[in-house]
Amino acid sequence: MPNALHYGDNLTVLRDSIASESVDLIYLDPPFNSNATYNVLFRAPAGQQSEAQLEAFDDTWHWGDSASRAFDDVIHGRNPDVATMLRAMRSFLGENDMMAYLAMMAARLIELHRVLKPTGSLYLHCDPTASHYLKILLDAVFGAGRLQNEIIWKRTSAHSDHTQGARHFGRVTDTVLFYAKGENQTFHVQFSNYDQSYIDRDYRRLDPNGRRYRLSDMSGPGGAANGNPVYEVMGVTRPWRYSKERMDQFVADGRVEQTRPGAVPQLKRYLDEMPGVPVQNLWADMPGINNRASEFLGYPTQKPLALLERIINASSNPGDIVLDPFCGCGTAVHAAEKLGRQWIGIDITHLSISLIERRLKDAFPAIAFDVHGTPKDFAGARDLAARNKDQFQWWAISLVDAVPQGGVKKKGMDRGIDGIRWVRTGPRGTDVEQVIVSVKGGDNVTSAMVRDLKGTVDRENAAAGLFVTLAEPTREMQREAAASGLFETSFGRHPKIQIITIRELLAGIRPDLPSLGRNEGFRSTPRERGKSAEQSDLGI
Repeated sequence: MPNALHYGDNLTVLRDSIASESVDLIYLDPPFNSNATYNVLFRAPAGQQSEAQLEAFDDTWHWGDSASRAFDDVIHGRNPDVATMLRAMRSFLGENDMMAYLAMMAARLIELHRVLKPTGSLYLHCDPTASHYLKILLDAVFGAGRLQNEIIWKRTSAHSDHTQGARHFGRVTDTVLFYAKGENQTFHVQFSNYDQSYIDRDYRRLDPNGRRYRLSDMSGPGGAANGNPVYEVMGVTRPWRYSKERMDQFVADGRVEQTRPGAVPQLKRYLDEMPGVPVQNLWADMPGINNRASEFLGYPTQKPLALLERIINASSNPGDIVLDPFCGCGTAVHAAEKLGRQWIGIDITHLSISLIERRLKDAFPAIAFDVHGTPKDFAGARDLAARNKDQFQWWAISLVDAVPQGGVKKKGMDRGIDGIRWVRTGPRGTDVEQVIVSVKGGDNVTSAMVRDLKGTVDRENAAAGLFVTLAEPTREMQREAAASGLFETSFGRHPKIQIITIRELLAGIRPDLPSLGRNEGFRSTPRERGKSAEQSDLGI
């Protein structure tokens, strides 16, 4: 169903949960070769350095069992053109990271083509490292004639790579490959603003109300021989491009101007009635966002909302379904919701799903959507803990409004800290301190683990510690926590060390802690003034 986030491998979600020919528009920005991990940066209190910067995932896909299985899946699959192309690529590239990426992408592109409606389109965002290989794959999946545009997006003005010894021109663009499934894809021409120099030159006239306009020739092209009507306007008789009735209406509306007696009358075209310049395939009018932008959430490769809004407006209609199978920090689903589309987002990390949930609720307070693949009951939580310790940890941390510490590939010791929650303390709640979160997903927990948490709290000079456990705590653990005492704030007294179970969290029970400051933790998203926000204002 639309308006849903799915946690999991997008290939599995596509095959199991997305029906054939059910999606109107697909946007995907599959990560590869950015030479960096994709980080989520969490906002810390003013004047304090945030340590909660972690690797959401590493963007390099290596050749191994998964890539080999994906390759075999395509070779023995239902699309012989893709199989032929992928086999040729492997013969040329060998078994390296690029080939692994292409094998994994081929399997997914076949499924994405399946779920698209005949009128649907796909926009694949990539960098020049892989764009030429991806175009070949897309030609095999969609057909060689289905490429509509290779869009070049200028994401920044300049790079200073030369200062680091680079021996190439600055790389300031990305590529967006636009493919249509059928002959009659949905498409609406988009317009950009006119250049000020063009406005000053061509729209230099002002009417009494201060509206800018220019004059346009009304002569009938080809004259009377081409069937243009001949009649008199303001003393001038000649073939005109408009009927007599329409011309009379222009005159009555004050839209016809004669610059001097005897001159050929011309039509006034007002600047504020013109749509702008039709957008071409070079997009240089919307730079990437930086860390000072209000919409920036911390992903180094986060795309601006304006970019996704242009794509969604161009290739879908209100109410259509937009799918992003690599939804990251959720820009595509945010733009879809803002523009009145339905949407589906898929990501392979609980961290991204948690981030997008917060983003959507910040921007659209009255929004309703489903989240699939995250635990809904204790059995689901236990299953996740058994399958993937890191994903379980990230999911559990999100339940207590904390942010993760460390990542999938922890560099060095995590110092006993799985997450941090910032809380308001001090006489008037003006001070900010951290609560250390420790998550345990195993069946056996002991009082020694609680003592370890207490030691970490003391070492970090934190306000408190929170022990989140899948297993039920022992009485000795509860006594150990209670012996740690309380910490005081203007909001009351709270346990220094608290134990809370996954069962309690799933039941809606939350830790006894001061309220979470909105300027800390996950970066907040500005509220949108759209349908969802208006419903919230009305109390709906």
